[in-house]
Amino acid sequence: MNITAYDSAIHNCRFCFMCRHLSAIGNVRFTEVDTPRVRAAMLYGLGTGTNSFDDDDFVEALYRQDLSACCVRHCVNHFDENGLALAARADVVEAGKAPEAVKALAAELAKTSVWKAAGNGDVAWFQDATTATDKAAVAAAKKLFAAAKASPKVITGGCIGKALKVLGFLPEAKAAAEKFADFLKDEGVKTLVVSNPAAYDALTKDYTDFGVKLPCKVLHITQWILGAKLKFAKAAGEVYPLADDFLRNYDNIDAPEKLLKAIKAEARPFGTNDEETYCCGEGAIVLDKLHPELVEALAKYVAARADNAKKDTLAVGSVFTKRALVKAGLKAVTFEELAAACL
Repeated sequence: MNITAYDSAIHNCRFCFMCRHLSAIGNVRFTEVDTPRVRAAMLYGLGTGTNSFDDDDFVEALYRQDLSACCVRHCVNHFDENGLALAARADVVEAGKAPEAVKALAAELAKTSVWKAAGNGDVAWFQDATTATDKAAVAAAKKLFAAAKASPKVITGGCIGKALKVLGFLPEAKAAAEKFADFLKDEGVKTLVVSNPAAYDALTKDYTDFGVKLPCKVLHITQWILGAKLKFAKAAGEVYPLADDFLRNYDNIDAPEKLLKAIKAEARPFGTNDEETYCCGEGAIVLDKLHPELVEALAKYVAARADNAKKDTLAVGSVFTKRALVKAGLKAVTFEELAAACL
Protein backbone atom coordinates (compact mmCIF):
# COMPACT_ATOMS: atom_id res chain seq x y z
CA MET A 1 0.00 0.00 0.00
CA ASN A 2 1.08 3.58 -0.59
CA ILE A 3 0.75 4.43 3.11
CA THR A 4 3.60 2.10 4.07
CA ALA A 5 5.98 4.83 2.91
CA TYR A 6 4.62 6.94 5.77
CA ASP A 7 4.94 4.46 8.64
CA SER A 8 6.75 7.06 10.75
CA ALA A 9 3.74 9.40 10.50
CA ILE A 10 1.27 6.60 11.27
CA HIS A 11 3.14 5.41 14.35
CA ASN A 12 3.96 8.84 15.73
CA CYS A 13 0.97 11.00 14.76
CA ARG A 14 -1.55 8.55 16.24
CA PHE A 15 -0.28 9.33 19.74
CA CYS A 16 0.24 13.07 19.34
CA PHE A 17 -2.11 15.98 20.07
CA MET A 18 0.41 18.76 19.40
CA CYS A 19 -0.98 20.01 16.06
CA ARG A 20 -4.65 19.44 16.77
CA HIS A 21 -5.30 23.21 16.75
CA LEU A 22 -3.95 23.44 13.19
CA SER A 23 -6.48 21.09 11.65
CA ALA A 24 -8.78 23.52 9.86
CA ILE A 25 -11.61 21.04 9.31
CA GLY A 26 -11.43 19.90 12.92
CA ASN A 27 -11.71 23.53 13.98
CA VAL A 28 -14.98 24.06 12.14
CA ARG A 29 -16.54 20.60 12.63
CA PHE A 30 -15.39 20.21 16.26
CA THR A 31 -14.71 16.53 15.65
CA GLU A 32 -11.70 14.45 16.68
CA VAL A 33 -11.97 12.33 13.55
CA ASP A 34 -10.89 15.39 11.56
CA THR A 35 -7.52 15.69 13.32
CA PRO A 36 -4.17 14.17 12.30
CA ARG A 37 -4.05 11.98 15.41
CA VAL A 38 -7.30 10.17 14.74
CA ARG A 39 -6.73 9.89 11.00
CA ALA A 40 -3.35 8.25 11.72
CA ALA A 41 -4.96 5.95 14.27
CA MET A 42 -7.59 4.87 11.75
CA LEU A 43 -4.93 4.18 9.13
CA TYR A 44 -2.95 2.19 11.70
CA GLY A 45 -6.09 0.10 12.06
CA LEU A 46 -5.74 -1.04 8.45
CA GLY A 47 -2.65 -3.00 9.44
CA THR A 48 -4.20 -4.55 12.54
CA GLY A 49 -7.43 -5.51 10.81
CA THR A 50 -9.56 -3.30 13.03
CA ASN A 51 -10.40 -0.92 10.20
CA SER A 52 -10.96 -1.11 6.46
CA PHE A 53 -11.89 0.99 3.47
CA ASP A 54 -15.30 -0.71 3.55
CA ASP A 55 -16.16 1.79 6.29
CA ASP A 56 -17.75 4.68 4.39
CA ASP A 57 -17.36 7.08 7.31
CA PHE A 58 -13.63 6.36 7.45
CA VAL A 59 -13.17 7.01 3.74
CA GLU A 60 -15.31 10.13 3.91
CA ALA A 61 -13.07 11.52 6.68
CA LEU A 62 -10.04 11.07 4.40
CA TYR A 63 -11.73 13.16 1.71
CA ARG A 64 -12.69 15.93 4.14
CA GLN A 65 -9.12 16.90 4.98
CA ASP A 66 -8.03 20.44 4.09
CA LEU A 67 -4.49 19.29 3.15
CA SER A 68 -2.96 22.62 4.15
CA ALA A 69 0.27 20.96 5.36
CA CYS A 70 0.29 23.29 8.37
CA CYS A 71 0.76 20.33 10.70
CA VAL A 72 3.79 19.11 8.75
CA ARG A 73 5.42 22.54 8.67
CA HIS A 74 5.04 23.13 12.41
CA CYS A 75 5.63 19.59 13.66
CA VAL A 76 8.91 19.51 15.63
CA ASN A 77 9.87 16.33 13.75
CA HIS A 78 8.03 17.22 10.52
CA PHE A 79 6.19 13.90 10.32
CA ASP A 80 4.44 14.00 6.96
CA GLU A 81 0.82 13.44 7.88
CA ASN A 82 -0.16 15.40 4.78
CA GLY A 83 1.69 12.97 2.53
CA LEU A 84 0.12 10.14 4.51
CA ALA A 85 -3.36 11.47 3.77
CA LEU A 86 -2.62 11.72 0.04
CA ALA A 87 -1.18 8.20 0.04
CA ALA A 88 -4.27 6.93 1.83
CA ARG A 89 -6.50 8.43 -0.83
CA ALA A 90 -4.44 6.69 -3.51
CA ASP A 91 -4.89 3.40 -1.62
CA VAL A 92 -8.64 3.99 -1.42
CA VAL A 93 -8.78 4.47 -5.20
CA GLU A 94 -6.60 1.43 -5.88
CA ALA A 95 -8.87 -0.64 -3.64
CA GLY A 96 -11.87 0.47 -5.70
CA LYS A 97 -13.46 2.13 -2.67
CA ALA A 98 -13.51 5.77 -3.81
CA PRO A 99 -16.88 7.47 -3.13
CA GLU A 100 -19.09 7.88 -6.20
CA ALA A 101 -18.84 11.68 -6.00
CA VAL A 102 -15.04 11.45 -6.03
CA LYS A 103 -15.00 9.07 -9.00
CA ALA A 104 -17.37 11.30 -10.94
CA LEU A 105 -15.28 14.38 -10.24
CA ALA A 106 -12.07 12.61 -11.27
CA ALA A 107 -13.63 11.51 -14.55
CA GLU A 108 -14.79 15.07 -15.22
CA LEU A 109 -11.34 16.49 -14.45
CA ALA A 110 -9.58 14.03 -16.73
CA LYS A 111 -11.74 15.20 -19.64
CA THR A 112 -10.61 18.81 -19.12
CA SER A 113 -6.91 18.08 -19.77
CA VAL A 114 -6.89 20.08 -23.00
CA TRP A 115 -5.11 23.40 -23.55
CA LYS A 116 -4.86 26.22 -26.04
CA ALA A 117 -2.17 28.81 -26.61
CA ALA A 118 -2.54 32.34 -27.95
CA GLY A 119 0.37 34.57 -28.85
CA ASN A 120 4.02 34.11 -29.72
CA GLY A 121 7.34 33.74 -27.99
CA ASP A 122 8.95 31.30 -25.58
CA VAL A 123 7.60 32.94 -22.42
CA ALA A 124 4.08 31.87 -21.47
CA TRP A 125 1.53 32.59 -18.77
CA PHE A 126 -0.74 29.75 -17.67
CA GLN A 127 -4.19 31.16 -17.05
CA ASP A 128 -5.54 28.07 -15.31
CA ALA A 129 -9.26 27.32 -15.09
CA THR A 130 -9.58 28.61 -11.51
CA THR A 131 -7.73 31.88 -12.08
CA ALA A 132 -9.64 32.44 -15.32
CA THR A 133 -12.91 32.72 -13.36
CA ASP A 134 -11.73 35.93 -11.67
CA LYS A 135 -11.76 38.90 -14.04
CA ALA A 136 -9.95 41.18 -11.60
CA ALA A 137 -7.06 38.76 -11.07
CA VAL A 138 -6.71 38.19 -14.82
CA ALA A 139 -6.82 41.92 -15.55
CA ALA A 140 -4.19 42.57 -12.87
CA ALA A 141 -1.81 40.02 -14.37
CA LYS A 142 -2.24 41.52 -17.83
CA LYS A 143 -1.58 45.02 -16.45
CA LEU A 144 1.63 43.82 -14.82
CA PHE A 145 2.83 42.14 -18.02
CA ALA A 146 2.08 45.31 -19.96
CA ALA A 147 3.97 47.44 -17.44
CA ALA A 148 6.99 45.18 -17.93
CA LYS A 149 6.56 45.47 -21.72
CA ALA A 150 6.09 41.71 -21.86
CA SER A 151 3.69 39.90 -24.14
CA PRO A 152 3.64 36.31 -22.95
CA LYS A 153 1.91 33.56 -24.82
CA VAL A 154 -1.34 32.88 -22.92
CA ILE A 155 -2.14 29.24 -22.19
CA THR A 156 -5.64 28.32 -21.12
CA GLY A 157 -7.20 25.00 -20.29
CA GLY A 158 -8.01 22.45 -17.65
CA CYS A 159 -6.48 19.94 -15.26
CA ILE A 160 -2.71 19.50 -15.43
CA GLY A 161 -2.79 16.60 -12.97
CA LYS A 162 -2.82 18.24 -9.53
CA ALA A 163 -6.49 17.76 -8.71
CA LEU A 164 -6.41 14.15 -9.89
CA LYS A 165 -3.42 13.46 -7.65
CA VAL A 166 -5.14 15.05 -4.68
CA LEU A 167 -8.16 12.81 -5.25
CA GLY A 168 -5.90 9.75 -5.31
CA PHE A 169 -6.02 8.96 -9.04
CA LEU A 170 -2.27 8.71 -9.60
CA PRO A 171 -2.13 7.05 -13.07
CA GLU A 172 -4.61 9.58 -14.41
CA ALA A 173 -2.68 12.43 -12.77
CA LYS A 174 0.58 11.28 -14.36
CA ALA A 175 -1.10 10.96 -17.75
CA ALA A 176 -2.35 14.56 -17.52
CA ALA A 177 1.12 15.72 -16.46
CA GLU A 178 2.78 13.99 -19.39
CA LYS A 179 0.23 15.47 -21.75
CA PHE A 180 0.77 19.02 -20.44
CA ALA A 181 4.56 18.66 -20.59
CA ASP A 182 4.30 17.56 -24.22
CA PHE A 183 2.01 20.51 -24.95
CA LEU A 184 4.54 22.95 -23.50
CA LYS A 185 7.33 21.34 -25.51
CA ASP A 186 5.32 21.55 -28.73
CA GLU A 187 4.63 25.24 -28.01
CA GLY A 188 8.32 25.95 -27.48
CA VAL A 189 7.79 27.33 -23.98
CA LYS A 190 11.05 28.11 -22.16
CA THR A 191 9.62 30.06 -19.20
CA LEU A 192 6.17 29.42 -17.76
CA VAL A 193 4.58 31.91 -15.35
CA VAL A 194 1.71 30.55 -13.26
CA SER A 195 -0.76 32.42 -11.07
CA ASN A 196 -2.25 29.44 -9.23
CA PRO A 197 -0.02 28.23 -6.35
CA ALA A 198 -1.43 24.71 -6.80
CA ALA A 199 -0.21 24.70 -10.41
CA TYR A 200 3.20 25.92 -9.29
CA ASP A 201 3.46 23.07 -6.76
CA ALA A 202 2.33 20.52 -9.33
CA LEU A 203 4.84 21.64 -11.95
CA THR A 204 7.80 21.95 -9.59
CA LYS A 205 7.17 18.92 -7.35
CA ASP A 206 4.51 16.52 -8.59
CA TYR A 207 5.96 16.32 -12.08
CA THR A 208 9.36 15.42 -10.63
CA ASP A 209 7.75 12.71 -8.51
CA PHE A 210 6.02 11.36 -11.62
CA GLY A 211 9.28 11.39 -13.56
CA VAL A 212 7.84 13.93 -16.00
CA LYS A 213 10.46 16.32 -17.36
CA LEU A 214 9.38 19.84 -18.19
CA PRO A 215 10.95 21.73 -21.11
CA CYS A 216 10.78 25.05 -19.27
CA LYS A 217 11.51 27.03 -16.15
CA VAL A 218 8.49 27.61 -13.89
CA LEU A 219 7.88 30.84 -11.97
CA HIS A 220 5.02 31.77 -9.68
CA ILE A 221 3.71 35.18 -10.69
CA THR A 222 5.03 36.81 -7.49
CA GLN A 223 8.51 35.58 -8.44
CA TRP A 224 8.08 36.92 -11.95
CA ILE A 225 6.92 40.34 -10.69
CA LEU A 226 10.01 40.65 -8.51
CA GLY A 227 12.25 39.64 -11.41
CA ALA A 228 10.59 42.14 -13.74
CA LYS A 229 11.82 45.00 -11.49
CA LEU A 230 8.70 47.06 -12.06
CA LYS A 231 8.47 50.62 -10.80
CA PHE A 232 5.61 51.11 -8.37
CA ALA A 233 4.22 54.64 -8.14
CA LYS A 234 2.05 54.05 -5.07
CA ALA A 235 2.38 52.27 -1.75
CA ALA A 236 -0.01 49.42 -1.01
CA GLY A 237 -0.85 50.71 2.46
CA GLU A 238 -2.24 48.56 5.25
CA VAL A 239 -2.84 44.95 4.32
CA TYR A 240 -3.33 41.62 6.08
CA PRO A 241 -1.42 38.96 4.13
CA LEU A 242 -2.65 35.38 4.54
CA ALA A 243 0.13 32.83 4.06
CA ASP A 244 -0.71 30.56 1.15
CA ASP A 245 -0.94 26.79 1.76
CA PHE A 246 1.20 25.89 -1.23
CA LEU A 247 3.62 28.81 -1.37
CA ARG A 248 4.43 28.60 2.35
CA ASN A 249 3.70 25.09 3.63
CA TYR A 250 4.46 23.04 0.53
CA ASP A 251 7.08 25.05 -1.34
CA ASN A 252 8.56 27.45 1.21
CA ILE A 253 8.99 30.37 -1.18
CA ASP A 254 9.19 33.88 0.20
CA ALA A 255 8.32 35.82 -2.97
CA PRO A 256 4.96 37.05 -1.58
CA GLU A 257 6.68 38.58 1.47
CA LYS A 258 9.35 40.20 -0.72
CA LEU A 259 6.66 41.55 -3.04
CA LEU A 260 4.82 43.14 -0.12
CA LYS A 261 8.02 44.97 0.80
CA ALA A 262 8.56 46.04 -2.81
CA ILE A 263 5.13 47.69 -2.95
CA LYS A 264 5.64 49.20 0.52
CA ALA A 265 2.73 47.38 2.09
CA GLU A 266 2.12 47.86 5.80
CA ALA A 267 1.69 44.17 6.60
CA ARG A 268 -0.41 43.44 9.68
CA PRO A 269 -0.61 40.09 11.48
CA PHE A 270 -3.89 38.24 11.04
CA GLY A 271 -5.64 35.96 13.50
CA THR A 272 -4.40 34.63 16.79
CA ASN A 273 -1.23 32.97 15.48
CA ASP A 274 0.84 32.67 12.29
CA GLU A 275 0.72 28.86 12.12
CA GLU A 276 -2.89 28.25 11.09
CA THR A 277 -4.17 28.13 7.55
CA TYR A 278 -6.71 30.75 6.55
CA CYS A 279 -6.93 29.55 2.94
CA CYS A 280 -10.34 27.85 3.19
CA GLY A 281 -9.20 24.43 1.99
CA GLU A 282 -6.99 25.59 -0.88
CA GLY A 283 -4.60 22.68 -0.31
CA ALA A 284 -7.40 20.22 -1.04
CA ILE A 285 -7.91 21.84 -4.48
CA VAL A 286 -11.47 20.62 -5.06
CA LEU A 287 -12.90 20.79 -1.55
CA ASP A 288 -15.42 23.32 -2.87
CA LYS A 289 -16.68 20.67 -5.31
CA LEU A 290 -16.95 17.85 -2.75
CA HIS A 291 -17.86 19.82 0.37
CA PRO A 292 -18.89 23.42 -0.37
CA GLU A 293 -20.40 23.64 3.10
CA LEU A 294 -16.97 23.09 4.64
CA VAL A 295 -15.36 25.80 2.50
CA GLU A 296 -18.13 28.15 3.64
CA ALA A 297 -17.51 27.20 7.29
CA LEU A 298 -13.77 27.76 6.88
CA ALA A 299 -14.39 31.21 5.37
CA LYS A 300 -16.65 32.13 8.29
CA TYR A 301 -13.90 30.98 10.65
CA VAL A 302 -11.56 33.46 8.96
CA ALA A 303 -14.16 36.23 9.01
CA ALA A 304 -14.61 35.80 12.76
CA ARG A 305 -10.92 36.61 13.25
CA ALA A 306 -10.80 39.78 11.15
CA ASP A 307 -10.40 43.09 12.97
CA ASN A 308 -12.78 44.81 10.56
CA ALA A 309 -14.30 42.31 8.13
CA LYS A 310 -15.68 44.94 5.75
CA LYS A 311 -12.64 47.25 5.59
CA ASP A 312 -9.51 45.16 6.14
CA THR A 313 -7.73 44.16 2.93
CA LEU A 314 -6.67 40.52 2.96
CA ALA A 315 -3.94 39.59 0.48
CA VAL A 316 -4.17 35.97 -0.67
CA GLY A 317 -2.24 33.69 -2.98
CA SER A 318 -5.06 32.10 -4.94
CA VAL A 319 -8.39 32.83 -6.57
CA PHE A 320 -9.73 29.76 -4.72
CA THR A 321 -9.14 31.45 -1.37
CA LYS A 322 -10.21 34.88 -2.59
CA ARG A 323 -13.52 33.52 -3.87
CA ALA A 324 -14.35 31.83 -0.58
CA LEU A 325 -13.47 34.87 1.52
CA VAL A 326 -15.32 37.37 -0.68
CA LYS A 327 -18.40 35.17 -0.47
CA ALA A 328 -18.11 35.41 3.31
CA GLY A 329 -18.18 39.20 3.11
CA LEU A 330 -14.45 39.85 3.37
CA LYS A 331 -12.33 42.19 1.25
CA ALA A 332 -9.78 39.86 -0.34
CA VAL A 333 -7.42 40.48 -3.26
CA THR A 334 -4.70 38.39 -4.87
CA PHE A 335 -1.05 39.45 -4.64
CA GLU A 336 -1.02 40.40 -8.32
CA GLU A 337 -4.10 42.60 -7.85
CA LEU A 338 -2.38 44.34 -4.95
CA ALA A 339 0.76 44.90 -7.01
CA ALA A 340 -1.09 46.07 -10.13
CA ALA A 341 -2.95 48.68 -8.07
CA CYS A 342 0.41 50.19 -7.08
CA LEU A 343 1.67 50.79 -10.64
